[in-house]
Amino acid sequence: MKARALEIFERIGEAESKIHNIPLETVHFHEVGAIDSIVDIVGSCIAIEALGIEQVVSSPIHVGSGSFKCAHGTYPVPGPATAALLRGVPSYAKDIVGELATPTGAAIVANLTSDFRQLPLMKIERVGYGAGTRDFPKFPNVLRAFIGELVEDADATPATVTVIEATIDDLSGEVFGHLMQRALEAGALEIFYQPVQMKKNRPGVLLTLLCHNSDRERMAQLIFTETTTVGIRYREERRQILVRRKEKVRTPYGLISVKIACDEQGRVINRHPEFEDCRRAAEVHQVALRVVQLAALQGESTGS
Repeated sequence: MKARALEIFERIGEAESKIHNIPLETVHFHEVGAIDSIVDIVGSCIAIEALGIEQVVSSPIHVGSGSFKCAHGTYPVPGPATAALLRGVPSYAKDIVGELATPTGAAIVANLTSDFRQLPLMKIERVGYGAGTRDFPKFPNVLRAFIGELVEDADATPATVTVIEATIDDLSGEVFGHLMQRALEAGALEIFYQPVQMKKNRPGVLLTLLCHNSDRERMAQLIFTETTTVGIRYREERRQILVRRKEKVRTPYGLISVKIACDEQGRVINRHPEFEDCRRAAEVHQVALRVVQLAALQGESTGS
């Protein structure tokens, strides 16, 4: 919790440092150093940890419009620090006049959020509300938060993802394997390699990585750090995936997990037994792997 709060303050400091063109250690936090901002940042980190939140998903950020006054004078919305902190974050402005996103809020959201999109497919367990003190015409000044469990692998469909590519001809296969593991651990949706023929007739590798739009900069930095490439390409693409869930089925060889893929109407499109469950059962019972797989497809669901 403490480390996460310090990361947020450091992020604000770095934004102020760039805006004022001064060293980080000489930054004065102005309004962000006020007690309420400190409580907001530390309190948010405490709440995330206390509630056991594993992933934060946010809708795009409404920044407001018009102008506001701060220690340095009158500025257009969003202010310089807020705009800097929202780099890479989907944001928009509509007809609400006022500052709806502050540096404190922008830093918290940018640091804690792993993806920006509309409400994902999830089982909602709790709903909370927080109201601001300002009143806007025809616009509720309310923040709403949902806590729940994401339906496994069920990203909003269709959804927009970022595709990152790089062609590399001077990297060992061992490093490619290392990069794949690190990228998946860091939240990449997919990463794969294809052989290509590059300039000077050299054989090379086309690296393709899929990630959430909000993770693009982080994944690009990982690729630059772990490989020899000096450039990447990226683009946004639409994708549609089936809703997936798991259930246990009873077989003569014990309980086997089965992945079930459904369309948006809930109709089952595909069923696939978990390979490792089937492999272990086949070894224990000394039968062919395909025998266990067939039994799993015909097994009775336990409802879990």
